[in-house]
Amino acid sequence: MDFSTPVVLENSRVRLRPLDVTDFEALKAVAFEPALWQFTLTRADDAVSLAAYLRQALEARGQGLRYPFAIIDRPTGQVAGSTSYYQVNEAEQRLSIGYTWVGSAFQRTGLNRAAKHLLLSHAFGQLGCERVELETDARNHKSRTAMARMGATEEGTLRSHRLTQGGIRRDTVIFSIIKPEWSELRQSVFQDYEVRG
Repeated sequence: MDFSTPVVLENSRVRLRPLDVTDFEALKAVAFEPALWQFTLTRADDAVSLAAYLRQALEARGQGLRYPFAIIDRPTGQVAGSTSYYQVNEAEQRLSIGYTWVGSAFQRTGLNRAAKHLLLSHAFGQLGCERVELETDARNHKSRTAMARMGATEEGTLRSHRLTQGGIRRDTVIFSIIKPEWSELRQSVFQDYEVRG
C-alpha cells in the first residue's frame, strides 16, 4: 500500500479520507470523552493528548507503518472519529484494521459498520488481501461483540501482548476475516452498503 497516495473511500453512510493535522478542532468536539479511551493503548481525551495522538498517527503514516483515516458522517458532514490500516504486509497479502474510535453521538448508528465495509472492501478488492485482522483489549467486551457481529472469527488471545495506559500489559484478542468469507459477509452483514455503496 502506497502511504503517500491519498485514499478516499465513500459509501452512502460514511466517507473515509486521510487524517490531517487540520482535523484537530473537529476531533475535539467528539474526542473529549474519557469513556472512549478506556481500553485504548493511549488516550486523546484532552487537547494535549489529542494533539499527540494526531502527531503520532501522521508520523506513522510518514514512516509507512499506519494509514489513518478521518471518519466523516455523511448526513451531517461532521468528523466522527478515526480508524486506520496498519501492519500492512503486502508479501503475505494481509493487514490489520484498528485504532478505531467514534464519538458517542455516532455510536450505534451504523457509522462504524459502514466504515468497516469500506475498509474491508478496499482491502480485499483493490489491495488484494487474503486476510484482514482486528484486535482489541480482552477487557473490551463491547468491541469484541461488535467484531463478532460483523462476522469476524475470534482466533485467540495473546497474553501480556501490548503495553497500554498506565504501564499495564494487556491481553489482546485477535479476530480475522479471510477472503473466502468476504463474499458471504458482504451479502449478509454488509448488504445495506453493498446495495447503495
